[in-house]
Amino acid sequence: MNSRYIAAIDQGTTSTRCIIFDSDAEIVSVDQREHRQLYPKPGWVEHDAAEIWHNTEAVVRGALDHAGLSRADLAAVGITNQRETTLLWDATTGEPLHNAIVWQDTRTDRLIAKLGQGDVDRFREKSGLPLATYFSAPKIRWLLDTVPGLRERAERGEVRFGTMDTWLITKLTGRHATDVTNASRTMLMNLSTLDWDAELLEAFGVPRAILPEILPSSYVYGEAGGFLSGVPVAGALGDQQAALFGQTCFATGEAKCTYGTGSFLLLHTGDRPVLSERGLVTTVAYQIGDAAPAYALEGSIAVTGALVQWLRDNLGLISTAAEINDLAATVEDNGGCYIVPAFSGLFAPHWRSDARGVIAGLTGYVTKGHLARATLEATAWQVKEVVDAMAAESGVELTALKVDGGMTASDLLMQFQADVLDVPVVRPTIAETTCLGAAYAAGLAVGYWPDLETLRAKWRADRRWEPAMDARERDRGYRFWRKAVDRTMGWTEDLSA
Repeated sequence: MNSRYIAAIDQGTTSTRCIIFDSDAEIVSVDQREHRQLYPKPGWVEHDAAEIWHNTEAVVRGALDHAGLSRADLAAVGITNQRETTLLWDATTGEPLHNAIVWQDTRTDRLIAKLGQGDVDRFREKSGLPLATYFSAPKIRWLLDTVPGLRERAERGEVRFGTMDTWLITKLTGRHATDVTNASRTMLMNLSTLDWDAELLEAFGVPRAILPEILPSSYVYGEAGGFLSGVPVAGALGDQQAALFGQTCFATGEAKCTYGTGSFLLLHTGDRPVLSERGLVTTVAYQIGDAAPAYALEGSIAVTGALVQWLRDNLGLISTAAEINDLAATVEDNGGCYIVPAFSGLFAPHWRSDARGVIAGLTGYVTKGHLARATLEATAWQVKEVVDAMAAESGVELTALKVDGGMTASDLLMQFQADVLDVPVVRPTIAETTCLGAAYAAGLAVGYWPDLETLRAKWRADRRWEPAMDARERDRGYRFWRKAVDRTMGWTEDLSA
């Protein structure tokens, strides 16, 4: 093959970046740009899609320039993205018709209460998902019901919907398409047929005409135009599925946890969807070309890294996110303080939209060091809740946890995670597994890499943390954590009133 590199675009919640990989899956160059977080009202979170597209162009150019490469050096480009974030745009002009509504946004809480009719699992059998503000379908419904004239235009076929992968695929290739992993997060796709479901569309009041074509994750969607003219756009995966793919979790029973703005634990469950009874989400893990899809159970935690950002931006206790580790290391424990960051309600395994964040156990003894430590520990305790639910659901006890994402740079957090799970925590040499998964999907589609076994052989461990906490100490800490979680619930008013 003449082209020597694969580019991956990672359109994330707080930034967009491009990483270029070589055939050994080593990082050649990186470029990244943050975008604005827009908060029009309490609980509302939006992004400017035009700004994100501008940043996408900039980071791809930047990554190529840093490496001294041109588009002719790229065999393909893959895309990974923040999932569930919802955008509608004009079918003719391509102009966004409203800011993108971000996955964290809670404006649809009353709609969820109305649709659920007291049953959050009303659509779980078909979609694999509980009714929650998290997913795309209620966001689409809100836009169609709220923006004047939008529903009428949508029914005339003048409007297009997409999650952020679809936005980028459309801007790059002109093809209105999504992949199965992102489609599985809309609450409109039937997990068994991998197609938009008529009953779900009717329940949410979404016209089929606005929806993209559903295609495999590793697949040539088309050739890019413009600044990437001629480069195949050949892979798309929601960010957490991309991380699972990048961690080479290709076999049933393998699991990974990604620590980012939120944290997400995925367990590969094979070629059939496993419906959850313990607050987990059933999702498509990936699909390679015409092969059968792989499925996963997922535990979605809304706020982990975002809690560190809150400590930095809202409270001013630290000036950079990395300082959280030094501040937390000034104390030996949390001083009896627990922080439960239910800023947008609680996700897995609770799914309580009426919950709001608490700081529990405050005494005059607690310092900002204890708050910093409680902030890091909150991530580990939330992951433990999901791991326990997953073990009960699957019947498989975790023997080790593969980890990735920005927060894995914290030795303190990773050691505490191993301690509370009582299993080793293992970080790969390339922690940027989200981008790597998108690159792998694109590379497979164009023959840059021949098969999954070739990719599996490239995985290497960088660091391993062994559990060292006494069982009584772990149990006591978990008991207090659960008490703090209980105090978050029922905070908001009755949403159906």
